[in-house]
Amino acid sequence: MELRKELPGKVVQYRMAPSERVHGVFPSEKNNLTQTGSVLILIFPKNKKINIVFIQRTTYAGVHSDQISFPGGKSEKGDKNLIDTALRESHEEIGVLVKDIRILGTLTPLFIPVSNIEVYPVVGCISYKPEFKPDKTEVKSIIETPLDYLLRPDIVKKKTTVIQNTNIQIPYFNFNGKHIWGATAMILSEFLEIIKRKELIRLQ
Repeated sequence: MELRKELPGKVVQYRMAPSERVHGVFPSEKNNLTQTGSVLILIFPKNKKINIVFIQRTTYAGVHSDQISFPGGKSEKGDKNLIDTALRESHEEIGVLVKDIRILGTLTPLFIPVSNIEVYPVVGCISYKPEFKPDKTEVKSIIETPLDYLLRPDIVKKKTTVIQNTNIQIPYFNFNGKHIWGATAMILSEFLEIIKRKELIRLQ
């Protein structure tokens, strides 16, 4: 399986990196205060297509307020490993049944400087369409996305925003008007590159 081969890595992640990361405005490497966490790229069938799920986070005072992301979060003491973190957080945030998820592998870890956390993307699949139950304190909405839509080159866009008095160019995936950008877009970029290798994911 492709996830067990050499991963595309940072080169592919950085295709979707905001310009401040590309030009070294923020640190690119973790430090001794960096925390760890993980996210789950959950693959499931819907309408005879392969889908993956994102969440839109609620509005709050943190740096990731309202952003679209994969379910996941920081590691906790009770977690056996980072796969366990991704599964626990996904159960808490979207109510998916952990026992039904088959882990396919992991992607390249990604350091997120604004929150000083290194994120480990975990890929898993489930053989049926889950009944998602979002935690309303953390999740504003659930976004179910057909994989073939995300592979369309015309949904990759760029926008300009001002961060700390600097114009930043931000590439993003445009899904029905919702913008998937930042760390999530970088992780998604590597995942889609693996899918393009024509490895078929079987939901069995």
